[in-house]
Amino acid sequence: MTNESIRSVEIERTSAGQYDVRNVRGGVIPMGSGDDERFTPVELLLAALGGCSGIDVDLVASRKTEPSRFVIRVRGTKVKTEEGENRLENLEIEFDLTFPDGPEGDRARQVVPRVMRQSHDKLCTVTRTVETGTPVATFEREDAGK
Repeated sequence: MTNESIRSVEIERTSAGQYDVRNVRGGVIPMGSGDDERFTPVELLLAALGGCSGIDVDLVASRKTEPSRFVIRVRGTKVKTEEGENRLENLEIEFDLTFPDGPEGDRARQVVPRVMRQSHDKLCTVTRTVETGTPVATFEREDAGK
């Protein structure tokens, strides 16, 4: 694995149940347990699913013309399995897109279904990772707590 292929974030506790998620470029997203306006980890996962495919669709369709409406809704049902495990089921990404009338808008509308399929089947790292079911390793830093 090269340094160019590694993706990472750092999560810092700011107070009880409140955290800041930072990327290597200096961006910060507030995260919490759902007791306030901060995004929960599940909401951030949903945002990642929609954002990944949304960016793919936007980059291609907006080359044809600027959309007059570009909204993505992502939802899933939180369930507890018989084994007591929490997870999301029925994940859906809904694109609510409108393009202007005319030839440019027609071209944009025409490419959207193809790009959505390509994003889902091949391009979107987030969707591909979720659907593949990639294992997640959890460990404590060796010198933690010292």
